[in-house]
Amino acid sequence: MRSHFMKYNKIVIALTFTITTFFITSAQAQEKAPTGRLTGSVLDENLKEPIPYVTVAVRESRENDVLTGQLTDSQGKFELRDLPVGKLIVAFQFIGYEAVWQEVTIRENRTIDLGTLFMREDVALLESVEITAERSTVEQKIDRKVIHIGKDLSTIGATAADLMVNIPSVDVDQDGNLSMRGNENVRILIDGKPTNLDAAQLLQQIPSSTIQKIELITNPSAKFNPEGMSGIINVVLHKNTNLGFNGNVSSGVTSGQETRFNGSVDLNYRTKKVNFFGTYGNNLGKSPVAGSVFRPEDASGEQWESYRDRRSHLYKVGVDYFLTDRTTFSGYAIRNTFENELWRATDIAYPEDRRLDFGQQYQSEQANTTTTTNFDIRHQLSKGHTMELEVDYNAFQQEEMADFRFTGERIPTEAAAETLTTDRDHTTINLDYTYPLAVGRKLEMGGEVRLQNTENGYLTTHPGFRDARYSFDRDIYSWYATYGQGLGRWSYQIGARLEHFETDGVLVQPEVEAQRFRDQIFSVYPSAFLTYVPDPEKRRDTYSLNVSRRVDRPNLTQINPIRAWSSARVTNIGNPALIPQFTNSVEINYTRQLKEGSITTGTFYRRIFDEITRFGFNDPQNPENVWFSYNNYENNSAYGFEVSGNYALASWWSFTTSFDLYAQTQRGVVQDELRSVRNVLYNFRMNHSFKANKRLTFQLVSLYRGANTNLQYKTLAFYFVNVGARYSILKGKGTLSLNFNDLFHTQQFSFEAERPVMQIGAFSWDSQTVFAGFSYRFGNKGSQALKRKKRDARETKNSGGF
Repeated sequence: MRSHFMKYNKIVIALTFTITTFFITSAQAQEKAPTGRLTGSVLDENLKEPIPYVTVAVRESRENDVLTGQLTDSQGKFELRDLPVGKLIVAFQFIGYEAVWQEVTIRENRTIDLGTLFMREDVALLESVEITAERSTVEQKIDRKVIHIGKDLSTIGATAADLMVNIPSVDVDQDGNLSMRGNENVRILIDGKPTNLDAAQLLQQIPSSTIQKIELITNPSAKFNPEGMSGIINVVLHKNTNLGFNGNVSSGVTSGQETRFNGSVDLNYRTKKVNFFGTYGNNLGKSPVAGSVFRPEDASGEQWESYRDRRSHLYKVGVDYFLTDRTTFSGYAIRNTFENELWRATDIAYPEDRRLDFGQQYQSEQANTTTTTNFDIRHQLSKGHTMELEVDYNAFQQEEMADFRFTGERIPTEAAAETLTTDRDHTTINLDYTYPLAVGRKLEMGGEVRLQNTENGYLTTHPGFRDARYSFDRDIYSWYATYGQGLGRWSYQIGARLEHFETDGVLVQPEVEAQRFRDQIFSVYPSAFLTYVPDPEKRRDTYSLNVSRRVDRPNLTQINPIRAWSSARVTNIGNPALIPQFTNSVEINYTRQLKEGSITTGTFYRRIFDEITRFGFNDPQNPENVWFSYNNYENNSAYGFEVSGNYALASWWSFTTSFDLYAQTQRGVVQDELRSVRNVLYNFRMNHSFKANKRLTFQLVSLYRGANTNLQYKTLAFYFVNVGARYSILKGKGTLSLNFNDLFHTQQFSFEAERPVMQIGAFSWDSQTVFAGFSYRFGNKGSQALKRKKRDARETKNSGGF
């Protein structure tokens, strides 16, 4: 379509405009005249090595609120400006170390150099950190909920999809499709970066042992990409940054109807100036699915049976390098390879007239490769005054070859073959600028260019289908600005993101005039955050109010006009005329820190405009078959309530639990009739951990999911129970795991439908399994950690205030 020259010419123009804007703004900004400065450096008492990212906080006294603060740089140095004249208390804090308190006297226009301060490791605290790593913990931040994955979750199953089932607010269906707060319009990030891979397929490829934490960002600020009505799920992979050579090796086997294998290796080598890291993970094995569908109108029965044989490999290598004290360079590359062989048989029987019986066998071979290359450079102009440039390129290639065979007198076609090809590339260039205006106030601005090109090819020998080629370009240019301030117990942040969005799609088919689809939209996405902490010192209670506007742009499945086979009776086709749906969201959260745990509650309300809805209708040529497509309908609303918590009932017994409830009215057309359905969905999860001794721990995981009603069908409620055990070996460096999943074999997908045809069905998969795993970590125990910037996963620190 458009040439590469035109595409990258747009990049240059956008970046030039953004950089020029930043420098003009920077030049026009007026700094407050300094009253006093404080400098120094922080070293490890034993290693005599600098400690980067130590929190340096300034107070009038130990009891008063923080006036200002910062983090030490890569060399452990700090420089605090604009300090008020008089006596102050400076606190130095870093996890794993004893806090250091120092009294200083600030004089006008004078610099006080504290010299070198030494921090001592806190042995008791380090032990508590190790205990925390045994079990997962939930942390409520101002703009997200962070689930730190402990051994109780990372050893539950082989893949990220297995792990997601146990995450609050998240649902995973039998096909691996992900939803959050009852909505599938969720954006998936890996290490803060978007991926070209389908979310369901991606979660099946990532080994659970490679995941460090999962961030649920339900109401992101203007700094974040606004896509995804229900928010963002960011999967953060392990990256060991301890000094010296370190690593972790894990492997596992899942045995049920079939046997599946997984394994991973994490390696890291860290010196003062350079950090090298790498990861390899795999997931291999077969997954069977069986089911049946009954249609009362003609008494027909459909029997389903399928097998998937998946083979996936994930590779990641990267480096962090400190060019100077003020400039840091980071880069990494990720490569995913995936192969899938699918066999599916469908037999449809009519007991009242066996001449109508027919069947279909489907075989396909699918292979794809995803490659990501990322470069990031961060330059510190002065303390807190930074500029950062990041370039990310993601390429995805897939080929799928499928064969269809039919049986029965009703089907004259003997066989058919299909070949589907997909070629996508996604380029993101992002520039961020942070300017500290004064104590407790911060201005952030940024510009971003996202260019996506997709080429889909479809070749078929089926007489009812046509060859086709669909090309789709999507370009997005955006700018954002946020302003934050801390006011003691209160803090706030306001911002807005401006985006220009344009698409260009072309459908080409033999003997048919080419169809072209174009669209251009300019949108503004405001956001606001307000946080109240009654006691900033102890931070036991936190109240937050968030407001934002978001967008759901139609995905390729929803807009691709190439007709796609789904089953013997179901065909899918996209609608390229779809327009984005916009969502206004408001959310209120409360977190209470308890002595032995915490509890978080929250409620939200969404107003959805031009909602995208899937609808079904009978095949015009064969009314027994069903077609599904998508359209924009009337405005809608949704709301929900969540509560989650974790608590240690005793030294040997701890648990985490969550309950969530969501309600939404769904509207759409079914069989040329506009329908409206009120859907209420609720889930209850609980995870108990019982520590028998220092080495042996047992766990009990359970989930109950209520019934779910949509326009086409109603899914019935189900539950499952998993039990497991972990045993520590090799002086605590090794872990053996054994889990029994779906103990009572109750995990299945059952549904009832009235439209477009009345039917009852149930599907089950290989859920009742035994998982055995082993992991081993090795290397040095250095306590210094390097923080790498994650573009779409940054943490807002008190909405701009300290």
